Amino acid sequence: MTNAVIVDAVRTPSGKGKPGGRLSGVHPADLLSAVLLALVERTGLDPVLIDDVLAGCVGQAGEQSLNIARNAVLGAGLPESVPATTIDRQCGSSQQAAHFAAQGVIAGAYDIVIACGVESMSRVPMGTATLGADAFGPGVAARYPEGLVGQGVSAELIAERWKLDRAALDEFSARSHARAAATAAAGGFDNEIVPIGTADTDETIRAATDVAGLAGLQPAFLNAATSGRFPDFEWKITPGNSSPLTDGASAVLIMSEDAAAALNLRPRARFHSFAVTGSDPLLMLTGIIPATRKVLDRASLALDEIDAYEVNEAFAPVPLAWQYEFGADPDRLNPRGGAIALGHPLGASGTRLLTTLVNHLEATGGRYGLQTMCEGGGMANATIIERI
Repeated sequence: MTNAVIVDAVRTPSGKGKPGGRLSGVHPADLLSAVLLALVERTGLDPVLIDDVLAGCVGQAGEQSLNIARNAVLGAGLPESVPATTIDRQCGSSQQAAHFAAQGVIAGAYDIVIACGVESMSRVPMGTATLGADAFGPGVAARYPEGLVGQGVSAELIAERWKLDRAALDEFSARSHARAAATAAAGGFDNEIVPIGTADTDETIRAATDVAGLAGLQPAFLNAATSGRFPDFEWKITPGNSSPLTDGASAVLIMSEDAAAALNLRPRARFHSFAVTGSDPLLMLTGIIPATRKVLDRASLALDEIDAYEVNEAFAPVPLAWQYEFGADPDRLNPRGGAIALGHPLGASGTRLLTTLVNHLEATGGRYGLQTMCEGGGMANATIIERI
């Protein structure tokens, strides 16, 4: 079987996803162009050899419409012969792009492909694509007559089910910032960040974050409608224990081992196993649990054989519930901080996690890394990579 390998992986710094954020003045197609160009320049790859570019993007409206992947390829000045397509698997869009890219290499359909993603939440606010529209349709409404809920309320449901109190959520969130700040201070992100203008550090990391400060924040999803539907909740999800709105892009250069050897490029990791699952669309964010079980089974590995776990921190209850279910080592869970500190630019988060995971395994000498991402609508992807 042909192995799919990662030759390089890069990302932009995170920018606050609101007007005035550090990257808010940059068109999202240009954000994505920047990381595509960085892969080409860092590796010396002749871009005419790229078989395809697969990009994740959730808000495919406005400046992110009309196949932003193709627009980024053209805007980067890559050859017109390089095709591109845009994928929406919600928060896991670019992780799915990496799956499709690697699976295409393994199947022999690709030799060289880029998986990437972008989201400018300042310029294309979350929900823009469905504004004023019934995206679910009558079939979903009939199947779930009480109605589905937003992800924030799903996070509250998870906290209730796993009996996670506010202190545990805030402690985890403070730890995310502390780990990210320590990694940044030690230069741990330097090899993965592509500067955008003068922006070369993550704007979303708050090194001074502590539990006392987080404890003063009010619940973000408590209102008349939600309190009426869930009257017994002790509401716990705040802006401090949630991932922030974020701007950013990321990209991973994937190819066959033979192509890497022919081009004299050193692979950094190989794809070991893949999984994707559906789950309860009300809880929505718990698919990472069956997806992890599925990918470990496919890999014939136990969790304690994995050196680092990247579990996306959409909200603090998500990785904490995952940790509880698997009895996972907290020191291996998001060791460089997660999305609560590093941001969650929806379409870019999958390949951002992959980029950080590759660099962490190299820095620590770890062999296996696992990445899993909860997704809107009740889905999750899971990936295991092996450092070379």
